[in-house]
Amino acid sequence: MLRSLFRSLKDLIYPNYCLACKNKIDLNVKEHFICEACQNGIEMNLPPFCAYCGRTLDENSRNGPTCSGCLNVKFNFDRAFSPCKYNGTIKKVIHEFKYSGRDYLGKNLGQIMNNFIYKYNLPIENMDFIIPVPLHNARLREREFNQAQILSERIAKEFNKKLLLEALTRTKATKSQTELSLEERKRNVTNSFSVTNPQLIKNRNLLLIDDVLTTGSTLNEAAKILKESGAKTVFAMTLAN
Repeated sequence: MLRSLFRSLKDLIYPNYCLACKNKIDLNVKEHFICEACQNGIEMNLPPFCAYCGRTLDENSRNGPTCSGCLNVKFNFDRAFSPCKYNGTIKKVIHEFKYSGRDYLGKNLGQIMNNFIYKYNLPIENMDFIIPVPLHNARLREREFNQAQILSERIAKEFNKKLLLEALTRTKATKSQTELSLEERKRNVTNSFSVTNPQLIKNRNLLLIDDVLTTGSTLNEAAKILKESGAKTVFAMTLAN
C-alpha cells in the first residue's frame, strides 16, 4: 500500500507522459521526461557556427564566419554557444521547465549543455567563473527558482568551476521579453543589471549562462555591465537559440 501511494505521489511530480507530445511515456525512459521520438526530434546546432550568436551557419553564407542576423549588431559578449535550436521539442520542454515549476528538468537539460561543451571542446578550462543571468527578486518569488542558475550548477559541477551567484544582480523588474520587438527588448533590459563586487571579476574570463538566446538583448546587457566592471572576456552559453 505504501509503495502504491509513493508511486502515485511520484507520478504527480514526475509525469508519466511525454512533456513534449503528451503521449504516454515508456517507464524505461521516464527519467528523461520525453519520449524517444521527441528526443530524436531535438534539432541541434551543428558546425559551422556563427562566430557571434553560435547558430548554425548556412553553408552557402557569403558573410564569412557571421550569420546575416549578426552582421549589424554590436555584441558585448565575445561569443555565444547553444547546443539546440529553439523549436519543437526543446522549446516545449524549456517552457515546462520555466513556467510549470519543473526544476528537476535542469539535470537533463544541463547535461545537454555539458555534452555540447565536450563534443566541440569549448574553452571551459579558460573560464574563471560561471555566472547565471539573474532574475529580479519579484520574478524569483513568482517562479521560486532561477532556471539559469540550475543550468549553471550542472555545468559548474561537471567541470569543477566556481559559480558566482551574487556577482551580478537584476536591479530592474523588466517585462517578459516574449512578445516584444527587437528594439523593445533592448529598451526593456537597458540598465537592468548591476555588479556587486567589480574587484571579483576584474581581468577575469566569465561564462554567462541563460536558458535561451533569441535576439541576445538580455545577454548583451548583462555582458555590457560585466565588461564595464572590468571583466576581460565574457562568453555566453544558452541551452537553445
